[in-house]
Amino acid sequence: MFIRREKPADAEGIRAVHASAFAAIVEPGSTPVEVGLVDSLRDNDAWLPELAFVALNGEELIGHVICTRGHVAGKPALALGPIGVRAQQQRTGVGSALMYTVLGAADALGEPIVVLLGHTEYYPRFGFRLAAEFGITPPVPEWGPNFMARALTAYRPSIRGEFAYSEPFTNL
Repeated sequence: MFIRREKPADAEGIRAVHASAFAAIVEPGSTPVEVGLVDSLRDNDAWLPELAFVALNGEELIGHVICTRGHVAGKPALALGPIGVRAQQQRTGVGSALMYTVLGAADALGEPIVVLLGHTEYYPRFGFRLAAEFGITPPVPEWGPNFMARALTAYRPSIRGEFAYSEPFTNL
């Protein structure tokens, strides 16, 4: 497996990754929302190309992850997601490799904190804790039990308040 930054030519492969990764949670014949979300994020000013990565097995694109610009009470922060791995390659370490890559890159860029909405059994292994522990609240209060954050080296405790996603997330 090789992980590198996303290139424009990867767009179709990325759509296929997210369609495969999230197929089990949508109605048969439906397209997962993550497929269009990535395209919408790419066309938004929240897009951070240096935080968009793909995983390859030979020439086959098998995974994808992005972080985009968000804000905590007006202060810059990152939103992680979507992250997806083709169904056939799930539980083989691809997702973990993508997570470590994007978190390391975000830290190297001096980003302070990464937030996500996700499974509480999976993301703590990467240092995520409930965002409420950092004084960060989700834009939708019901998300609280699954709304997590990971502090990076540049984190300061003054980063507190409500998290705001970029516009493509709010139009889901």
